[in-house]
Amino acid sequence: MNSSLIDKQQYQAQLDEKITHLKSSFLEFNPPDLEVFPSPEKNYRMRTEFRVWHEGDDLYYIMFKQDTKEKYRVDTFPAAGSLINELMPKLLNAIKPIENLRRKLFQVDFLSTLTGEILISLLYHRQLDDEWEKNARRLKETFNDEGYKLDLIGRAHKQKKVMDKEYVHEKFTVNGRTLTYQQIENSFTQPNAVVAEKMLEWAHNCTKMSSGDLLELYCGNGNFSLALAPNFERVLATELAKPSVKSAQYNIKINNIENVKIIRMSAEEFTQAMDGQREFRRLKEADVDLKEYKCNTIFVDPPRSGMDEKTCKMVQAYERILYISCNPETLKENLITLSKTHKISRFALFDQFPYTHHVETGVMLELIR
Repeated sequence: MNSSLIDKQQYQAQLDEKITHLKSSFLEFNPPDLEVFPSPEKNYRMRTEFRVWHEGDDLYYIMFKQDTKEKYRVDTFPAAGSLINELMPKLLNAIKPIENLRRKLFQVDFLSTLTGEILISLLYHRQLDDEWEKNARRLKETFNDEGYKLDLIGRAHKQKKVMDKEYVHEKFTVNGRTLTYQQIENSFTQPNAVVAEKMLEWAHNCTKMSSGDLLELYCGNGNFSLALAPNFERVLATELAKPSVKSAQYNIKINNIENVKIIRMSAEEFTQAMDGQREFRRLKEADVDLKEYKCNTIFVDPPRSGMDEKTCKMVQAYERILYISCNPETLKENLITLSKTHKISRFALFDQFPYTHHVETGVMLELIR
């Protein structure tokens, strides 16, 4: 996204277009009134990445236009959080005079939080030596002395140097309860933290009067698992990516939650386990007997491709389906199957990505009786 496209005066008009389009797209499923959760009009992105351009003694950030791939200089980025914008020039000004830090630097990634923590990754087209580490350590300490809660990572081919953490802590308040989440560098997190918190609140509200247990597929770092745990007797969640599983286990512990279990399995593998097609050692190692769970509700937040056909049919066995989608088109495809057995009782738009055509959609589906 070109940073010059941020126009606060146009935000509501663009949001209204999304609302109109989403409503018309889902008319065939006869949804209830759309619940709309807007974004802040600027400083909403908690993670960004910029390429670095070298021009003589100068260094500056660049991005690329999506249509022409033409590069353009970026000195400020209104979409990014205030802390990222504050540190963007300070970081390059600190790096410029230090040859060992600037040489072959080609990208800078920022991961920040509402709590004021920030993790910066410096990416290089060369190997990082002891001198680099010494200078990077001094750079980090300089920012920390100025009051920033900053950690630093250096990356090169098959090389990663961490000073001192490779994660940040985010805090979200859900139904008056504050949850702490570890967010690891290069792992998925929702980029728009304010809207992400609204999504957790909405999902919590949808499941408030629940009974039995919750099954969650694609749980990531336990983002929704932890927020929904008070509404269920137990939560069983699956995730395939090892860093996300590790982070989810950490988040369960740091929030003192005792009724959530995370299993490293894909949705497809879990479907096979549920159908009795395969036995998985990972279930036994986690001391999980699927027959003991009484999951009346299932929560899914799949990738852009949506759910595969077998998983979609497996999901139909549950009384209630809570579905968060980053791609309305694949959600519609899944609803062609799901609407044969379930009806939409809640329908929401979360504006995670202002000034783009992308929307995050939430539906609550109830079994047709």
